[in-house]
Amino acid sequence: MLDSPARLAGRALLSRVLDTNPRSIGMHLICAPVVVEVGPRNRKDPGGLSGFVMIAESHLSLHTFPARGFITIDLYTCQNDLDARHLTRLLCEAFDMRDIDSYLQPRGQRYPAHDRQPRRAEMADQSWR
Repeated sequence: MLDSPARLAGRALLSRVLDTNPRSIGMHLICAPVVVEVGPRNRKDPGGLSGFVMIAESHLSLHTFPARGFITIDLYTCQNDLDARHLTRLLCEAFDMRDIDSYLQPRGQRYPAHDRQPRRAEMADQSWR
């Protein structure tokens, strides 16, 4: 829950968080952040803002519910050296969050350490032979 639920209605804040937080932890944006307003859908969903940015390391998404003072945040990445505590601190500061649930699910544990076929750049370099 948030001490300042009105912050969740700020489209500019969501865009800034989606743009700056991935960069601040060494991730690379591959598109501009997108933030859209979503109206009420049902009794459980009073509407809010949804934001998304694709990063080379996967994606970051946010869904706000200003009327409830609630936000969900999902960072999907296989980055093994992610400093989750640092990122959590950044997000808590941005949204003035005091009471959070945080879940860390290790991903990419079986990601291969080596390429199984040549990379495109390597293949292009060999095309003249």
